[in-house]
Amino acid sequence: MRFAPHDARRAAARVALWLAAGLVLAFMMVPILAILPLSFNDGQFLTYPLRGLSVRWYEAFFTDGRWLAALRNSIVIGLAATLIATPLGVLAAFGLALADFPGRRLVGAIILAPMIVPIVIYAVGLYFVFSPLGLTATFTGLLLAHAALGAPFVVVTVGASLANFDWNLLRAAASLGAGPLTATRRVLLPLIAPGVVFGALLAFATSLEEVVVVLIVGGPGQRTLPREMFVQLREHISPTLAAAAALLMLISAVLLVAVEMLRRRSERLRMRGTAP
Repeated sequence: MRFAPHDARRAAARVALWLAAGLVLAFMMVPILAILPLSFNDGQFLTYPLRGLSVRWYEAFFTDGRWLAALRNSIVIGLAATLIATPLGVLAAFGLALADFPGRRLVGAIILAPMIVPIVIYAVGLYFVFSPLGLTATFTGLLLAHAALGAPFVVVTVGASLANFDWNLLRAAASLGAGPLTATRRVLLPLIAPGVVFGALLAFATSLEEVVVVLIVGGPGQRTLPREMFVQLREHISPTLAAAAALLMLISAVLLVAVEMLRRRSERLRMRGTAP
């Protein structure tokens, strides 16, 4: 059986596409995955080849008070910032989606500015704003800073959910006797819930992995896990850093799985809503 020339070219193009995609994926993932074996290295240095396999650096991490305090601060600050950013982002998304006023696009751009402005500029600006208010080197200032960083992600995800929402459903609920609060609670919120949770997860991930704002706005008492990793990298390079990085990667992987589950649930809800 002979293949037509265009079939051969198509097959060659497909192979080239897969090869290019594989190279890009390897370029992105190899530096990340390379740290995992080092966290199980029995040696004292972050070098290949491994001298042996051991969990001693995980034991060192979970028995060191500084690392545990940094991990606790990261989780507490991330959760608290998410609890602040999520309702603010939801309200902002509703305002941008429903209200029609002059300068709406400008307001939307200002709200999304923390996602666009370089993080160093944002952190330095926060320092000069927080310093006269006594919010530098405090948990309150760090919470507000991380909440401002996370809120735009909630605005984007909830805004996308509202853009795909069929507002006739609320009119139908009203025609059946449901009040505004009941219609919102029983119809609107369940359908946009994946977008809300998706945005909350992104806000938490942003706070969990952020280091520049912590270095500039935070103080010694607000050591988060990324900041502790940065300090340890400058003072004493130890495979415990690899163990801490592996834990951050594990948390990120769990968040990615949760995001994918939410995406699939959102797709099912959308298909169910558009089905005849």
